[in-house]
Amino acid sequence: MFVDSLGAGRGTGQMGGMSRSSIAVLAGLAGFLAYVALVLLLSDLVHELHWTLELVFYAVAGVAWVWPAKRLIVWAMR
Repeated sequence: MFVDSLGAGRGTGQMGGMSRSSIAVLAGLAGFLAYVALVLLLSDLVHELHWTLELVFYAVAGVAWVWPAKRLIVWAMR
């Protein structure tokens, strides 16, 4: 193994292909677009409910994407 300028070790037997960060970007964009579409569809249903339920829905929908995004970032950084 040798160490590149950033200090990350690289084995000589690595196969070509997309890096984890490239895969994470593509998966993150696709997942985010799917999440936005789902929230938009559900917001039509929530719009008819009481304003407090709307508030709870938008509060949860506003932060629910953080957990999967964090996991994706941690995976990409390994």
